[in-house]
Amino acid sequence: MSTLREHPNVVFILVDDMGYGDFSAFNGGLSNTPTLDALMQESICLTQHYTGSPVCNPSRAALLTGRYSHRTGSLDTLEWWGLERLALRETTLADVFKAAGYATGLVGKWHLGSFDPRYHPNRRGFDEAVCFRGGMHDYYNWRLEFNETVRRADGRYLTDVWAEEAVSFIGRHRDEPFFLHVTFNAPHTPLEAPLDEIKPFTDKGQFNLGVSMIYAMIHRMDTGVAAILDALKRNGLTENTIVVFCSDNGPQFGGQGEHATTRFNCQFNGAKGTTYEGGIRVPAIIRWPAGGLGGGRRVTDMVHMTDWFPTLLTAAGVDVPRHLKLDGVNVLPVLRGAPGQVVTQRFWQWSRYQPDITSNAAMRDGDWKLVRPAIREAMAVPDIQWLPVSMYGPEHFIHNGIFRPPYPPREVPPPPPPELYNIAEDPLERRNLADQYPEQARKMLRALETWFEDVEAERATINDA
Repeated sequence: MSTLREHPNVVFILVDDMGYGDFSAFNGGLSNTPTLDALMQESICLTQHYTGSPVCNPSRAALLTGRYSHRTGSLDTLEWWGLERLALRETTLADVFKAAGYATGLVGKWHLGSFDPRYHPNRRGFDEAVCFRGGMHDYYNWRLEFNETVRRADGRYLTDVWAEEAVSFIGRHRDEPFFLHVTFNAPHTPLEAPLDEIKPFTDKGQFNLGVSMIYAMIHRMDTGVAAILDALKRNGLTENTIVVFCSDNGPQFGGQGEHATTRFNCQFNGAKGTTYEGGIRVPAIIRWPAGGLGGGRRVTDMVHMTDWFPTLLTAAGVDVPRHLKLDGVNVLPVLRGAPGQVVTQRFWQWSRYQPDITSNAAMRDGDWKLVRPAIREAMAVPDIQWLPVSMYGPEHFIHNGIFRPPYPPREVPPPPPPELYNIAEDPLERRNLADQYPEQARKMLRALETWFEDVEAERATINDA
């Protein structure tokens, strides 16, 4: 009879706005990520791994619930409207691990409930939490919550804080099974890094300042991952610890001149914020020596962020709650190279303030992908001036509450026609086949609209007032 101690630990490392092209293994050495490159050689590499959304918090909601983010109420990044909140009725991965006897910890960015204490990670299954709860944060002038105690910046770079706290958690819980969710906010803006990290990239003369800073932030994060992996090794936990590393969405592109962030991303179409491949297809790796997962083997099956919920619980020998309506499936057999269940239809949609199925939506059906391009006006944020208040002065909303609808008025024009791609033949989405295969496009559009009706009907039943 097995004991709880024999159950594997789980360390899920989620980074923010990192794409394929940010790994030096993929970009010909432009960046410098030796830890991640080495981890890839020791892991299963997923070549068709998709996030839950092209932006932060909806993707995180999908990960922690195994459900499409629309069902959970976590729709948009605008925390001053409460649109990032994970509905209180949702069961998180941490809830299930905790109920099974695991120690649970969150270190890093939360962004699933920024101001109301009901949404604090300590109340969402995490025994311990060192975090900021909004969507972005200063790397030097930080304000963190250590459980429910606020601490201010002490001179450390924020990425280093996350690594140190993760290492400390591992040391404290090395004699019991644990689930540790490390959520580095690098390389999300604001672009800030130690000067000694930036200089090697600016000295190359190949990049502008913005890209140099992003690569510097990623290198510092890579060093933090090394510290976490070293802590596992030092405590004799490497063999029976499941380590997952992935990004919440694709890289953020934009800006002008020296501060532009557009960079190499393996030629994928689009970037963060879009439902093209560049926004939702991200690298993911999993290493578990005791479970037979490793060796640099590639898995080409489509895996979605919602799949991690049932997959990790199954791998850990923890029962998946039967009452939950999951969108994800257990892909552990597939990861091990055996026949297993995969979902061949997947869906995405993200627009500002309210869901709009005519804008920035997509679905995969086997090799086919339908895209409803984003409507610029549906992505506008007229009240973006509240972002720095949320970031640097969250007490304003803690004390005064969040805004309530109606949302800022916008005039949204009719949508452009859907686009159709064959991802197996055209992974870079260069050839729109909608006119060539109109019936395929119509069939997928109907499926996309049916999915939207389903998830929106469930969202309408949320009552967290």
